[in-house]
Amino acid sequence: MKKIKGLFMLGSTLLLAACGNGADESQDSQTLTIGASNVPHAEILEFVKPLLEEEGINLEIETYNDYVIPNMALADGDLDANYFQHIPYFETQVAENDYAFTNAGGIHLEPLGAYSKRHSDLSELEEGATIFASNSVSDHGRVLSILSEAELIKVDETVDLKDAGFDDIVENELNLQFEYEYDPALLPTLFSEDEGDVFFINSNFAVDNGLNPVEDSIALESSSSPYANIVAVRSEDKENEKIKKLIELLHSEETQNFIMEKWDGAVIPVDG
Repeated sequence: MKKIKGLFMLGSTLLLAACGNGADESQDSQTLTIGASNVPHAEILEFVKPLLEEEGINLEIETYNDYVIPNMALADGDLDANYFQHIPYFETQVAENDYAFTNAGGIHLEPLGAYSKRHSDLSELEEGATIFASNSVSDHGRVLSILSEAELIKVDETVDLKDAGFDDIVENELNLQFEYEYDPALLPTLFSEDEGDVFFINSNFAVDNGLNPVEDSIALESSSSPYANIVAVRSEDKENEKIKKLIELLHSEETQNFIMEKWDGAVIPVDG
C-alpha cells in the first residue's frame, strides 16, 4: 500500500512539474527578445512595448554599444531579432558570415553627420585637413557621398557610391587626410577632444553623446539616403506572428509621430 501511495505521489509530482513547464513555455512563447542600440533603437522599442503588451506579447530589450555582437547573438539564438543596423551593413554581414537572416522591415533613418570644432562648413576645409570616419566599411560610401556633394573630392564614376571606399577617390585637390580605423562609438570622444578637422558620426552615437545632428553638424546626409535601419530576424522566423505585430506597430502613425517629435529630424521614420 505504501508503495502504491508513493508511486501516486511521484506521478502527481511529475504531472504538476509538466504542467508548470507547459506554463513557462507558454509564457516564453509570448516573449520577444530584441537586441538594440541604446539610442534611438531601444527608446523606440520602449515606446512600442506597452502597445505589444496589449497584444499579449512581452517585449524584452537587450542593449548593445557594439555593431558585431548583436548579429552573433541573433545567429546563436540568444535573440529573436535585432534592431541596430542599416541595410548595407546588414547585407555585408550576411555575406561575410553566411548568416541565415532576413530583413523584417526598415524602421528609421539616422542621417550621418559631419561635426567639427574648427569649421562651421565643409567649404572652410584647408589643405591637408584631417577627416575622421569609422572602421565600418559600409559607412565609407556615405562619407564619400557627402564630401562629393560638397565638391571636395571626386570618386571613380565606375563605382557605385554605396560600395565605394577611400581608395576609389580619383580627385582630392585639398589632399584631405583620412583616418578610418576607429570604432564608431569612439568618434564622439575623439570629436570632443578636437583630434581632427571633421568627424563623421552616426546619429545614434551622436545623440547618445548629447549631440543634435540637425543643429550641431556642419553637414548632414540627405533624407533620401538608402541607409534605413532595419529589424533583422533569422530567416526561419520571417513569418513569426510576434515579429509581424512588432513591425506593424513600429510602422504605425503613432510610432512615427513619436520618432519625429522625440528627435526633431535627427531620426526619420520610414515606411518599410
